[in-house]
Amino acid sequence: MANNDDGSTQGATWPMPKFRFEVDFGNALKNVAFQEVSGMDVENPIIEYRKSNNPLFSTEKMPGIVKYGNVTMKRGVFVNDNTFWNWHSQIAMNTIKRMTVIIRLLDENGNTTMQWQLNNAWPTKITSTDLKSEGNEVAVESLEIAYEQLIVTNG
Repeated sequence: MANNDDGSTQGATWPMPKFRFEVDFGNALKNVAFQEVSGMDVENPIIEYRKSNNPLFSTEKMPGIVKYGNVTMKRGVFVNDNTFWNWHSQIAMNTIKRMTVIIRLLDENGNTTMQWQLNNAWPTKITSTDLKSEGNEVAVESLEIAYEQLIVTNG
């Protein structure tokens, strides 16, 4: 017998759509609109170690120190908005103002369904838009953020 569940039944579970989200940079920059956010990943490099008394002639694999990738955010360029360029320009003598960045995935009612919290985040790279005289696309800049901890929560 085939299951003809069209999702209309109570308790149907579907993957979350990813097109409605917001980014919060704290008090000054709440709910910043981006067209794309990518790179929220965590990795544990493998450490290979062979104990001297191991009867097997092979290594033991153990998890290493957690490593986080950089998050890249893309958004349209707006007139008189140099917010991220100003943040990046604060880098001086190996110091920068770090902040907590929160990325929220929203449902159809605007409620948070999933949240990524980037702790001690700072801008490592800004890429300005490309310019084409024959193009008709929106001007888009990208912001790359380094961070030290990723906390994922649901609901």
